[in-house]
Amino acid sequence: MRGGRARLLAAVQRQQVDATPVWFMRQAGRSLPPYRELRRRWGLMEMVHQPELCAEVTCMPVELLGVDAAVLFADIMLPLEGMGVPFELREEVGPWVDDPIRSAEQVRGLRRPAAEEAYPFLLQGIRIARERLGERAGLIGFGPSPFTLACYLVEGHGSRDYPALRGLLRTDPAVFAQLLATLTDHLGDYLVAQAEAGCEVVQVFDSWVGVLDERSFREHLLPHLQGLFGRLRGKVPAIYFSTASSHLLPAFSALGAAGISVDWRVPLDTAWDTVGAEHFLQGNLDPAALLAPWERLRPLAEDVLARARGRQGHVFNLGHGVLPNTEPSQLQRLVELVHDFRGPDGHRLPT
Repeated sequence: MRGGRARLLAAVQRQQVDATPVWFMRQAGRSLPPYRELRRRWGLMEMVHQPELCAEVTCMPVELLGVDAAVLFADIMLPLEGMGVPFELREEVGPWVDDPIRSAEQVRGLRRPAAEEAYPFLLQGIRIARERLGERAGLIGFGPSPFTLACYLVEGHGSRDYPALRGLLRTDPAVFAQLLATLTDHLGDYLVAQAEAGCEVVQVFDSWVGVLDERSFREHLLPHLQGLFGRLRGKVPAIYFSTASSHLLPAFSALGAAGISVDWRVPLDTAWDTVGAEHFLQGNLDPAALLAPWERLRPLAEDVLARARGRQGHVFNLGHGVLPNTEPSQLQRLVELVHDFRGPDGHRLPT
């Protein structure tokens, strides 16, 4: 087999691969004992601000699990730090913003510094990780979508359906548009800087876009996303990830993203047929499947691989992040299965 880096980069360009590349969202997280040890000493944001430690955690799953990509260890809320918005990451609660945005004046007060000025620690962590990984794995950067970041900025915290944000869209669409434009501009700089520092793919997380109906998505969000992916085009392949958003899949074909990451709620082949063969696809095993015994997990994973139908451009992943109580041995076996799987007929090489 070729190195994981070459495998990943070929897949995202929809070229021939020797095996399906695989990585897992939240792979450098609470399921890994070495990570839990580090978290006993450091808070998440403390780790992100230390380049050597950030690089260590970023590379950890490549060394322990054999995945084909390392994903930058950071948090989707980090861009708010550069924009001058105080926030907390509260245990068992999540992100918390004490002064939620409600007005145009607050939007105008958001800072937009150069990424090199605002996040030198993160960019240095990327450089260190890229050098350590060599050809073993590609390096994936990431950030929030402007909509998901706006959800926290307007709501002030996580929510089931973000009524304050949806209310702002309905009652003052001009302020909503101003906020989205401001965030899109800064996030474009943020992701381009990650690519220039050494990330070879970037993923945009739109965790909460599923609260929108398709008409609202197309009218109020799609133009901003098109602008963001337009900034990235030609600089770095970009993946758009969302969840609980199968009703929006027809609109995703117009995003301009090179790849679409889909959750487990829609079959992989159905999603691919919907968004179009010009995209590479990432996904989409249910993370809860990893809690099942191997004899039940294996056919579920093979079904995902078979639904790719041998098409070029599949990156195997979960439909969302690794659950904290997942056994690392399950992840290791899954990586081996994905690498050994051959063709839509399910043929596997002998091990």
